[in-house]
Amino acid sequence: MPVSESSGAELGAGVDTHRIEVPAGLVAYHDMHNATWDPAWISKLPDLAASFLERWELRPDGPGAHGMIALVLPVVRADGTPAALKLQPVTEDNVDEPLALRTWNGQGAVRLLDHDPETGTMLLERLDGQRSLSSVPDDMAALQILAELLARLVATPAPRGVRTLDGIARGMLDHLPRALPALPDPGHRELLRTCAAAVRELVGEPGDRLLHWDLHYDNVLASPPSSGREPWLAIDPQPISGDPAFELLPALDNRWEEVVATGDVARAVRRRFDLVTEVLDLDRRRAVGWTLGRVLQNCLWDVEDGHTALNPVQVAIAEAVLAI
Repeated sequence: MPVSESSGAELGAGVDTHRIEVPAGLVAYHDMHNATWDPAWISKLPDLAASFLERWELRPDGPGAHGMIALVLPVVRADGTPAALKLQPVTEDNVDEPLALRTWNGQGAVRLLDHDPETGTMLLERLDGQRSLSSVPDDMAALQILAELLARLVATPAPRGVRTLDGIARGMLDHLPRALPALPDPGHRELLRTCAAAVRELVGEPGDRLLHWDLHYDNVLASPPSSGREPWLAIDPQPISGDPAFELLPALDNRWEEVVATGDVARAVRRRFDLVTEVLDLDRRRAVGWTLGRVLQNCLWDVEDGHTALNPVQVAIAEAVLAI
């Protein structure tokens, strides 16, 4: 159920936590993954939301939205400015999100207005949650927008303290021997070994740019026309410091059904690869290698989750870029 609120609520005054309902989909996801973070977090969410509505003098302004772990409430600040209150448990992936947003300072990404380090709660500028880059009907036009936005984001040096691609890559290589026995298909095992070999060639030069790490179409939202901001802005970074070539995979598997519909999956993947590498001015060898690294990462996660075969999409992408 969406968040509801009293239309007559006063700014920062006695918010009724019973009027802040946690969406069922968010509860279900947390029930599946509550070993990863504080299992009591979801039960505390209404009180947490109410406390920040009062603390930051915010008025609820419509139904909330949620992804896999976060609740986002549209709000209005005391000065009448629309904003969005984002509440989420702090995880390894999102702990540096406020730092990344502050570093980008609204250039290509949603602007951070306030932040509570203890709870990870953020106050963000309000974007159009109903209009993501997925709404752009022409796939290649959407990809062009995403690539240009990505080029702006990765132009920024990563701040100190952000997780590094070096550490992530070495962790993948360490994990591989434990994962291989779970895959009965020898072709799948060999593909992961090939991906790992590509990562080993690059791991000594991991890069130092600020990476979003999850820039797919649904993580790019339109800004309101009246805001005076650029038309599309990135949200929900899972920031790391590394080589921009590690950013390509979400651009390659977006709207996969359209790739399949072309009748030539490998050609369609390479067409996307060519566009993004050209816009970002990437070394193609490194782009191939780090894309194989992303495939390796996704497949290792799947094995951790109990899968005994590789995802066909990941296999198709790996085979397509290996032919470049």
